[in-house]
Amino acid sequence: MTGPTAPASAGTSSTGTASTAPAPVPDPDDNRRQVLYWRLLARLFDPEEQPALESASLAVVEDIGLPPALLDPGASVDSVVQRHPDLADEFDGLMTPEAEPDGDRDRAAEVRRAALASKLLLNVFSTGSGAVSAGQLARWQSDTGWLERALGCPPGGLRGGRATGPVGGLGPELGSLEADLVSRMRLREVLADPKLAARLTPSMSLIEQLLRDKGNLSGVALANAKSLIRRYVDQVAEVLRTQVEKATAGELDRSVPPKRVFRNLDLDRTIWKNLTNWSPEEERLYVDRLYYRHTTRRTTPQRLIVVVDQSGSMVDSMVNCTILASIFAGLPKVDVHLVAYDTRAIDLTPWVRDPFDVLLRTNLGGGNDGPVAMAMARPKIAEPKNTVMVWISDFYEFDRSQPLYEGIEAVHRSGVRFIPVGSVTSSGRQEVNPWFRERFKALGTPVVSGRVDKLVHELKTFLT
Repeated sequence: MTGPTAPASAGTSSTGTASTAPAPVPDPDDNRRQVLYWRLLARLFDPEEQPALESASLAVVEDIGLPPALLDPGASVDSVVQRHPDLADEFDGLMTPEAEPDGDRDRAAEVRRAALASKLLLNVFSTGSGAVSAGQLARWQSDTGWLERALGCPPGGLRGGRATGPVGGLGPELGSLEADLVSRMRLREVLADPKLAARLTPSMSLIEQLLRDKGNLSGVALANAKSLIRRYVDQVAEVLRTQVEKATAGELDRSVPPKRVFRNLDLDRTIWKNLTNWSPEEERLYVDRLYYRHTTRRTTPQRLIVVVDQSGSMVDSMVNCTILASIFAGLPKVDVHLVAYDTRAIDLTPWVRDPFDVLLRTNLGGGNDGPVAMAMARPKIAEPKNTVMVWISDFYEFDRSQPLYEGIEAVHRSGVRFIPVGSVTSSGRQEVNPWFRERFKALGTPVVSGRVDKLVHELKTFLT
């Protein structure tokens, strides 16, 4: 007599032989994407060609209908787009794709994006070594502009600090890459050749080098350097001027009678106030009085004293602050004074309306002596309650820390609104002496973040 038959296990058949589940079939699009990214990593960490990865990547690119030029490290994105204009739209927002409505992945589209993104990442982050020409710098700047577009930013948006969120954190890294390229370029030779100089795109890294080296330039090279500085100043000023104009509109001054002109007529209020004069028989409204809108905005004379540390670590702050000071100086009833210092202080107020002229008069680098700057700035305070002092520095004063803090504390106690700023950079990156940071916090004047828009916001309530 036999017992009951045991049920077959998941791994065996009823006949007792072992069975295995069919292996999943690899998705060919996943394999293609992996090939492209493996090639990207190989190229980034070892510029030598990997024959197997290169041939496999070429097969993938051709198979999905993209041009082989995408795999050429020497081809700029501009040159690829010029030959294949239809790709321009694909690069826009490439690395911030919208989610599929049904939640399904379009693996074929992912492969195409991987090929295009690999081109951008390789051209921007594989900068090589050795000397850099003006053409190479211009190409890198253009390719970086395409990367910014792919990340949903306007060209220059990341490097200019206008992007926020996780993407915005990439800005400082791109700035470091650009600074390295500029430092490897024979800048004096490039500036001496008008054709090569014309290929340069002004940026903070380039302006820093020009300002440091301006004493060694002359003739054509100096003229080209001044032209690049002027172009950069005008570009930044256009952006900052918009921010300042938005922040300094001022409140309506109702103590000033409105101008009785047609464009100021408040039609709704006029009708409402005269409704008691409505004649039902005649179906007509008789108006006894016209009402007009107030358009005059309240402004009061203000004094703005900007003190900028021009030591080696504060170059970009010096550039941004001179431009910002010139814009505020152009506002009605705002009296702007500008002091720059390292181991000496210089009063740049006579030239404050022209940031280009100010920058040419600065001598970037060296140490810093805050008490010397305070000795020059403090006599400029006429009415403490009507004065703001913006002090931009990393506040590394060493043995002069206590004297500087005592001077700042006295200014603050007198009624002056004191605003310490760690730096005024495009990236917002800053480093401030912890000793000063803690004391400013206790004083009720915490250090402002280093972004330009934060400083403009802080000044808004003072100027309106």
